[in-house]
Amino acid sequence: IALHEDCPVNWQPGRPTVLMVHGLAGCHNSAYMCRMTDRLTERGYCVFRMDMRGCGAGEGVAKLPTHCGRSGDVAAALRFIAARCPESPTFAIGFSLGGCLTLNLLAEAGEEQVGNLVRSMAICPPVDLFAVEKRFDSRGGRPYDKFFVKKLWKQITDRWRRFPELAPAVIPKQPKRLRHIDETVIAPSGGFTSADDYYRKTQPGPKMAAISQPVLIIASEDDPVVPTAPLLAYEHGEGVQIAIVPRGGHLGFIARANGDPDKR
Repeated sequence: IALHEDCPVNWQPGRPTVLMVHGLAGCHNSAYMCRMTDRLTERGYCVFRMDMRGCGAGEGVAKLPTHCGRSGDVAAALRFIAARCPESPTFAIGFSLGGCLTLNLLAEAGEEQVGNLVRSMAICPPVDLFAVEKRFDSRGGRPYDKFFVKKLWKQITDRWRRFPELAPAVIPKQPKRLRHIDETVIAPSGGFTSADDYYRKTQPGPKMAAISQPVLIIASEDDPVVPTAPLLAYEHGEGVQIAIVPRGGHLGFIARANGDPDKR
């Protein structure tokens, strides 16, 4: 796991820190990660942008891919930040898949503080992986399915080239569906028996009732990737606050002209 530290020159021990976790096929250098870092550092926060396994600076280091159940990786990052900045409270921001990991972490932690984490935010998190699969199977979702397949397959084949002992005897052709990658690569590498087993055990929706620590979930009704209905269907714990806006797409949230030079 790699962390990229962006610390303002005037930052002092005891001032807040932020851990940011990117989405599927993203990295520390994704546009939303960089924009949020700029916004936070200019306000005095020390920001740590996390690269999941096999992503960004994690390429060539991790032998196993990331997946929705690897909340322990986020916990490890939080504990590292706490050791580095022991007097500083930490906020966590997870985007999409990163939000899924954040919610899973909070559900598993219960009331136990992880590192110096005091509050979290999950933006467009997939809380029901079966609903996301169904969305990808729709006409409007297929372009996004194709996009993620292309990005993820490159990560997977690059990993196989770096670690040939992990590669199959014959490298298969790029699959057409994300579910096929989950079935043949992600699930087996994570110890799951199938894609359905992987989805069922790692989706945070059924676990949200166990979340007691404060987390704000931000979602958009017109998200083409992650349906918002499951957010309201699942029971959620007292720490969960949900804000669903009409428009915003998937990590888009482009504003009308309002005098702010950054429209996002």
